[in-house]
Amino acid sequence: MPAGEMGTSLIHEHVLVDFIGADSTGYHRWNRTEVEERALPFLMEAKQRGVKTFIDCTPAYLGRDPVLLRELSEKTGMNILTNTGYYGARNNQFIPGSALNASAEDIARVWIKEYEHGIEGTGIYPGFIKISVDRDSVLSSMHAKLVKAAAIAHKATGLTIVSHTGTDAPAFAQLKILLDEGVSADAFVWTHAQQGTLDGYRKAAKMGAWISLDNVNQDNPGKPGGIDWMVGVLTKLKEDGLLHKVLISHDAGWYNVGQENGGLFRGYCDIFDHLVPALKSSGFSSDDIERVLSMNPQTAYAIKIRKP
Repeated sequence: MPAGEMGTSLIHEHVLVDFIGADSTGYHRWNRTEVEERALPFLMEAKQRGVKTFIDCTPAYLGRDPVLLRELSEKTGMNILTNTGYYGARNNQFIPGSALNASAEDIARVWIKEYEHGIEGTGIYPGFIKISVDRDSVLSSMHAKLVKAAAIAHKATGLTIVSHTGTDAPAFAQLKILLDEGVSADAFVWTHAQQGTLDGYRKAAKMGAWISLDNVNQDNPGKPGGIDWMVGVLTKLKEDGLLHKVLISHDAGWYNVGQENGGLFRGYCDIFDHLVPALKSSGFSSDDIERVLSMNPQTAYAIKIRKP
């Protein structure tokens, strides 16, 4: 679909996650019908709030299920995007063994193949690259390799690189690798940036990177992602003229494989029920809110090769 048809978008959410590890996970671990029954009401609530596109950030070997997502897309009428890529955080336990000693070029070829031919014969194609690094100030060799692989894959596909990052140091370490590989900062989404600093946001946004504040949660007052915290940070970024580089979401859901009925499932509506009213009360216009929830995702996730 054209990026211009995304509409109001939740750019970082999850339907299902399986934390057992790359060597043990697989579709045998969950029942799709049970997961659908658990997740569908939450997705419908988001649709009723005006959400048209739902970006599922669960990567391969951590519970990615394109068929499940397609079925939910058909039942809700929402666009649901899945991804290609590998998740390196948590000591590489979600990276397949075949990738641990592979080159960045070899890893990139796997991701490019999914973009060109679809995922596992499903006819479903990834809409972005999802990777993950630890919060260390210096990237491990494995994580640096993932970033290089993402750069190679981006140059071949135009898919945006969405990286579970957190704090400032790994964000800028990744940006350096991307720039060295000939990829613009505009192709990079600093995921979980709420764990970083305002100065870091300003610096990265001015470089062109996307600042993803993706843990909006009404139940976290005073903490990063809490409503007051979000209003404060978004106000400062607006005053700095950087609202056009900001993305927001909940990082919510999800059916947790191995827990009874998927465990606790956090809904996808706090942005609409709590954050948007608070922003309007703080002087944000409808255009400002449209910018963050619709226009920015269209620009950030458009499939386009981006060079410095």
